[in-house]
Amino acid sequence: MATHIGITAPRLAKSPRRRKSRFPETVQKPRGALAARVKEVGAEKFALVCIDPAKQRSEWMMADYLGNILIQPQTLEHQSVHFDLAVQLVREAQQQHGIAEVLVTVERTGSYHLPPQRAFARAGFSTRVVHPFATKQFRLPADPGNKTDRTDLMAQHRAAVAGFGLAEAIWDETHRRLQLRIRHRRDLVEKSTALICQIREHLHLSLPGYAELFSDLFTHSAALAIARACDSPAAMLQLGQAGLRQKLREQQIRVQAPTLDKILAWACQAARQVPTPEASPRHALWTDLDDLRQQLRRRIQSLEVEIADDLVRTPYVRLMAIPGIGVVSAADFAGEMGPIANYANANAITGRSGLFPSRYQSDTTDHADGPLVRQANRSLRAAILRIADNLARSNNHFRGRAELARAGKVDERAIRVKIGKSFTRLAFAAVAGDQPLRHACCAARDSIIEKLREFHLEHGTSPAAVLAQLELCVPQLLADTRGHEALIVSQVLQRQQTRRRGPTRLAELLPAVLARLGVTSLDTQPDTTGTTAPN
Repeated sequence: MATHIGITAPRLAKSPRRRKSRFPETVQKPRGALAARVKEVGAEKFALVCIDPAKQRSEWMMADYLGNILIQPQTLEHQSVHFDLAVQLVREAQQQHGIAEVLVTVERTGSYHLPPQRAFARAGFSTRVVHPFATKQFRLPADPGNKTDRTDLMAQHRAAVAGFGLAEAIWDETHRRLQLRIRHRRDLVEKSTALICQIREHLHLSLPGYAELFSDLFTHSAALAIARACDSPAAMLQLGQAGLRQKLREQQIRVQAPTLDKILAWACQAARQVPTPEASPRHALWTDLDDLRQQLRRRIQSLEVEIADDLVRTPYVRLMAIPGIGVVSAADFAGEMGPIANYANANAITGRSGLFPSRYQSDTTDHADGPLVRQANRSLRAAILRIADNLARSNNHFRGRAELARAGKVDERAIRVKIGKSFTRLAFAAVAGDQPLRHACCAARDSIIEKLREFHLEHGTSPAAVLAQLELCVPQLLADTRGHEALIVSQVLQRQQTRRRGPTRLAELLPAVLARLGVTSLDTQPDTTGTTAPN
């Protein structure tokens, strides 16, 4: 573009960069493609066993790839004898009709599909899983308004032929156990949160305004102990500061004088109000609920130690090097992800979790930035977004990005999704890669060993269990990051050994961890990368 002297040519606005569309090589889904297997044996020699499971029994049938029914739909009781009989019928049909290969498809129905799936897999058959959504879509065109077990079986056959009978990824025992434990912990936390809401409601009717004296009543041991000991403001005034202090001393709870003064000042004002008739029964109710809450809290803490033991056996423990991610966050993500080998790239993570906008396109109409897709693994998506919340609060890099986005009037939900997308790329590189993370979010990366040590210190874990977990963690670390970890461990050990109180249990554990990291002395020297590492 020609320009005159003294006049600057206007910069043309860049056209929006369109995303490259990657067309699949086949119409069928990759994990459900059957074309190669059918081509090898022939459509007449390839059969499908379709199973529609329920809690106590299933409906099943057998048909070849072309849709010719070989075994009529019938009921299968979930008992070993009936499973053996069904397997025998399938083998007899194979011999009778000359079937060379049989594929068993089971519709996913909670956990009810597992008994028949495992029974046929144990008998040596290849098994696939069909999502109920796929069955429904293939049933509606053929049988609109008619939903029966038989029509579901026919639709399931069509779905499997179309490539919607998917092969499930294999999970090892550690990841399966971790998923069960992390989901159980989340359920207990939700129950504990519901109890806290109920406790606050009854406490407000028993001691109006008392909970507002503290930023967090349930982490303030003295405040909660006083509320449990006194069912009314008058009872607090009657005890006075000396009486309240004696009550706390009996429970070995330390308190400062300003806290007692604040409580007594509130009690003096609250005692002038008209007392609530049901204050005493309400007090009994919330104390009972608080007993349940404390029991849940103890169970959650013990469960978190078990979760940490599973986490250190997986490469997901490397995520703790990112500031803002702790033991529970990393375990939550690992439990929903499963083995990282099941993901080809970072986009596979966002694809499974549905962390991308839906799209509607027809002719010239193209709405490419719709809401998040509805059909996805919601548990994985929730785990990613919870980590995005943590990073937006606790990680300097992501907190800065979030503040810039807010200044630009970006929706808060979009901010979290963008951070979550960035995290999935980091997570794939950290867990599946063999190089340390080089990203602005972890320029000053945290020590994984130190985070584990502090975690177990808060949970009161036994020294033997702590040492076992730390030693299990070391093989999961990359060779390039062990020098950084050894430096942090040696520095902590030096601080422990210079204390006047003498050696502690921690000081007895850390040399063993250093030995696993390949360190024999505590002298440090700078390395070639600019950081310091022990000799």
